[in-house]
Amino acid sequence: MRLDKFLSVTAVASRKESARAVRAGEVTINGTPARRADEPIDPENDRVVFRGVSVRYKAFDYLLLNKPEGYVSATEDGKSPTVLALLPERFAARGVFPCGRLDKNTTGLMLLTNNGELSHRLLAPRRHVPKRYRFTVKFPLSAADLAAIEAGLTLDDGYRTKPAAIELSDERNGVITLVEGKYHQIKRMMETLHNQITALERVSFGPLTLPADLPRGAWRELKDDEIAALFAAAEMDKQ
Repeated sequence: MRLDKFLSVTAVASRKESARAVRAGEVTINGTPARRADEPIDPENDRVVFRGVSVRYKAFDYLLLNKPEGYVSATEDGKSPTVLALLPERFAARGVFPCGRLDKNTTGLMLLTNNGELSHRLLAPRRHVPKRYRFTVKFPLSAADLAAIEAGLTLDDGYRTKPAAIELSDERNGVITLVEGKYHQIKRMMETLHNQITALERVSFGPLTLPADLPRGAWRELKDDEIAALFAAAEMDKQ
């Protein structure tokens, strides 16, 4: 692989930026200054350092975002900003996209990746990957409401939801766990019970949990053990 392509696919620098850095002596290969931007390297074995930072080859990106309100879970939208606007532009260039959807005004944990197979498997209904949400509703929930949610509800379009786990911290606040992800599902479940969601935050997705120290609107790359846990949840061999 060419050096400039390597720096591009690892989201470190564009090919033009790579050429400038090579000319300035800011890129080394195995401790030796790179001579040309198109110099061939072995991405798996050569050690590349760009402006003092070691660059690790990776075929895919795995990002955890604490989504704020007002952003659309998409790669593009004609009316509202998308979650990609919260990331450096290099990730959009690498084809990163949201794994699943959160409503525009739902906050919390979102996984973004460019690994399409992993995303597809994590969202496949037959795998029942759990998703936990912290919620607030307008009216108190009764014991009958909880029993109905746990048994499964029939939504306005006739769809019967799978049983969901729900725990209350008081009459209007709690955590609900889904193993599916239908459009506006929790909102529609509460509307079926003649109630209304006033706040909704996703706090976990499969093995991932929203970090307490990650501010709203901030993101970070997943750690190796978190990536491995996602592959296990998707029943895939780690790539």
